[in-house]
This record gives sequence, C-alpha cells and structure tokens, in this order.
Amino acid sequence: MKVPSAPHSPTALSAGLSVSVVVYRPDIEQLDSTLVSLGAACDTLREHRPMLPLALYLVDNGGLPDASASLDDLRSHGVAVTVISGHGNVGYGRGHNLAIERSNSRYHLVLNPDIDLAPDALAQALDFFDVHTDAGLLTPWIGDEAGHQQFLCRRYPTLLDLFVRGFLPSRLRQLFARRLARYEMRDSINARDVVWDPPIVSGCFMLFRTPVLKQLAGFDARYFLYFEDYDLSLRAHDVTRVAYAPAVRVLHHGGGAARKGSAHIRMFLASAYKFFNRFGWKWL
Repeated sequence: MKVPSAPHSPTALSAGLSVSVVVYRPDIEQLDSTLVSLGAACDTLREHRPMLPLALYLVDNGGLPDASASLDDLRSHGVAVTVISGHGNVGYGRGHNLAIERSNSRYHLVLNPDIDLAPDALAQALDFFDVHTDAGLLTPWIGDEAGHQQFLCRRYPTLLDLFVRGFLPSRLRQLFARRLARYEMRDSINARDVVWDPPIVSGCFMLFRTPVLKQLAGFDARYFLYFEDYDLSLRAHDVTRVAYAPAVRVLHHGGGAARKGSAHIRMFLASAYKFFNRFGWKWL
C-alpha cells in the first residue's frame, strides 16, 4: 500500500459531513424511506456532535418526482439540502462527482437511494474514523430486506465469478457455492469483526474522508453504471486504508443487473469491459 501523499486531516475543509444521493426515475417511496432514515441517523449523530454541519446533495439525473416533503423534513433536522439538476442523465459516477466537487466537508458519504440507515449508523461511522485515523474509506454491514447479511465486499473478480453471480439461476449457482463464497469474502466478513483492506467494497454506502475522495478525483466518469465502485475501491488502496466496520449497519433494497432487463445487462457488460481493460483480465 502506498503512503498517502497528504495527511487525512482536512485543509480548508469544514468539520462536517456531506452526503450525495444520485437518482434517475426513482421509486419515490423508497427514496422517501432512505431520506427519513438519513434524517434519523443525523439526529443521533447530532446528539454526540451537536455543532456538526450536515449537508445533502440530491443529484437528479432525470425523472425525480416531488420529494419536497422529505427534503423539508431533512431541513427540519438541520441538514442543508441542495438539489442538483438540469444536467441530464450523466450516469451514476459523474452524478456523484457533481456533488463531490461542491463538498467542503471533512467526510463525504456516497449513498444509494435504496439504502435505509440504522439510527446510529453515522454516529458509529464517525466514531470509527476518530479511533482509526489511518482509515480513509469505510464500508458497513449491509443487510437485505429480511435482515440477512449481504456479502458485498469482494475479492478481485474473474469473468466466471461475475457470470455465475449475476446471471445464473439460483439452483445452478449452488454448483459454484464455494467459489462464490471466496469471491464474496465469506471466510472473513461477518457481523462482529472489523476487516481491514477488503479489495472491493460496494458503492451503495461508501463513507470517505473527503480529502481522500478529492485526491482520487471521485469516480471515473467513463463508467456510466456498474463497476465504478470496483474501480474507485481499487484506486483507494493506493492512498489510504479501507475498513469494513460491522458496527455501522444499513439495509439494502437493490437488485442485480440481470433482474433489471436487457438495457442494464448491456451497461453491465460495457462497464465490465472497461474495468478489466484497466485493471487486468481474469477468466477463471
């Protein structure tokens, strides 16, 4: 691991936390749920850090229904809300970059609009950063709608891993259970233990020290959708340490590309090609 070129302590940055959420034709009920959970997590955080500035950047890539009630509720929790719109559907990573460029916080959270945060998620996360000053990127324990753990930390993928996990029906995936378990780091990731430096972490919740994220220049805009989090994870290891912190808990309501139709499959394949061309092809 390379030594960071600059310390993590902020320069000309506030002590606050900013959050970016990128949406495109979102499910308004799920988005409202995400924003409500964010407000509750901000309340808990403020109990411990009453003067901490909090900001949300909601990036509208198109088709955002009226979310004014949820946004007004966030403002009532003391969160400064900025809606970024009018740029069209520029993709997931570029959308977050629009917020990252504006952020002058000490911490920045990349958050999906299909995530519900535990009430103490943000408080636990910043406490972890306080104790572990070498950590620059944090990934949480992630559960599904039934509360079962999702194993979204990854080792470097092969093409076979991606095909099996993303496209085979569940009964056939069982034939590759041991292989997938290794790819998903099930031998290391659990609900209790901190794990340092998982190679790849999920983009549904990536909490950065903002100077680290600025040093990385955010997401690589060449990925329209899919694999931008793989790319950013691998680059993050060049400048900081990455931590899986299971005391930080969220629920994830998302689904895979194959379940979202042919357009998503095409985007997945195009991004996979860019990813492997950059970092190296592994077939089996």
